[in-house]
Amino acid sequence: MLDQIRIKKFEDLLLAPYAMKSADTRGRVHKEKEHPYRSVYQRDRDRIIHSAAFRRLEYKTQVFVNHEGDYYRTRLTHTIEVSQIARTIASSLRLNVDLTEAIALAHDLGHTPFGHSGEEALNGLMRQYGGFNHNLQGLRVVDYLEERYPDFPGLNLTWEVREGIVKHSSDFDIPARIKEFSFSERPSLETQVVDIADEIAYDNHDLDDGITSGLIKESDLKELALWDTLNKEIEKRHARIDPVKRKYLIIRSLINRQVTDLITETEHNIHRLKLKSAQDVKKYDKKIVSFSRNMLNLRKPLRAFLMERLYHHYRVMRMSTKAKRFIEELFRVYVTHPEQLPEEAQKRIPKDKTMRVVCDYIAGMTDRYALDEYEKLFYPHKKV
Repeated sequence: MLDQIRIKKFEDLLLAPYAMKSADTRGRVHKEKEHPYRSVYQRDRDRIIHSAAFRRLEYKTQVFVNHEGDYYRTRLTHTIEVSQIARTIASSLRLNVDLTEAIALAHDLGHTPFGHSGEEALNGLMRQYGGFNHNLQGLRVVDYLEERYPDFPGLNLTWEVREGIVKHSSDFDIPARIKEFSFSERPSLETQVVDIADEIAYDNHDLDDGITSGLIKESDLKELALWDTLNKEIEKRHARIDPVKRKYLIIRSLINRQVTDLITETEHNIHRLKLKSAQDVKKYDKKIVSFSRNMLNLRKPLRAFLMERLYHHYRVMRMSTKAKRFIEELFRVYVTHPEQLPEEAQKRIPKDKTMRVVCDYIAGMTDRYALDEYEKLFYPHKKV
C-alpha cells in the first residue's frame, strides 16, 4: 500500500528539487490526522471536488450567461480545462501535480454569478465594507463558508493550496492581500503554472465560443499571425477538411503550441536561475513560469482582438449590464429586508454583519438561481 512514508519517498524520487513536496507543507489551520494513503494535496483536491461551491461552478457564467445556450463554457468546464493544461505543464516540469491540480480546481470557487460583471457589481456595492475580490472570496469559501465537517469550519485545506487561491493572478484576476500570505514572496511554481494555464484556457475557449456564437468571424482572425499560420499549416495537410473540424484543430494546435513554448521557456528560466529548492522560487522577484518573448508578441494581438471583438461586443455588453442590474437589485432587497434571506444565512448576521452575509449569499449563487430569485422577488405572479 502507498502509505505516507512511501508517498514521501515517491515524491523525493520523482519531483524536482524546486517542486513543493507534501512532506514540506506548512500544514492546516486546524490540526487533524492525515489520511494513511493520500498525500495532503490529494486530500485537498478531493475535498474541493466534493464541495458545494465546486458543484455550483456548473451553472456560473464564463462569458455567455447560462441561458444563452448549453454549448458555451461555464466556470466548471473552464476549471476542468485549466486543470488538464496545468497538470500537463506541471508533470513536464517535474512539479507536484497533486498540488497543481488542487489549486487549479479551487481557483474559481470565489467567482460570482454572471462572470466578471457580477464581481464588478458586488465590488461597487461593498466598496465601503472592504470591497469584493473573488480570490479573497475563494479563500473565505474554503476557510469558512463550506460547512461539511464537525470539527472545523470550511475545508481546512493546506497552506500551499490556500496561498494558490489568494495569489492567483492573470489579466482578470488580482491577487488578494492578506497578512498570512506575504506578498514580498512569489507563490510556488505550481501556483504560477495554474495562473498561465488559466490564461491559455480562457483565451482559446473564448475564441471557440466566440466563433460558435457568431460574434467572431473566422475571416477576421486571419489578421492574427498566430491563427493565420496554424490555419495555413492545417489547410496544407487537410485540403478538404470540414470547417468545424478545422476550427477545433486550430484551437487544439493553439493550446499545444503555447503549452510547448511555456514549458521550454520555463525550463530555460529554471536552469538559468539555478533553482535548488521551493524556497528559491519564493525569493525570486519575478515570475519564473513564462512564455518566450516571441510567443508573448504573438499572443498580444490575439488578446487585444478578444477584448475588442468579443468582451466588448454589444451583445456581451448587454448581457453584462443586465447582469449588474440583477445583482444590484437583489443586493438592495436583501440588505433592506434581510428576513428574506434563508435561515442559515440569517444566523450569520450577528457575527458577519448584514452587508457581508448578503454579499456571501449572492456570490455563491449560480446564474440560474440568481435569475430565479430575481423573478421570485420582483415578478408578482411568480411563486416564492
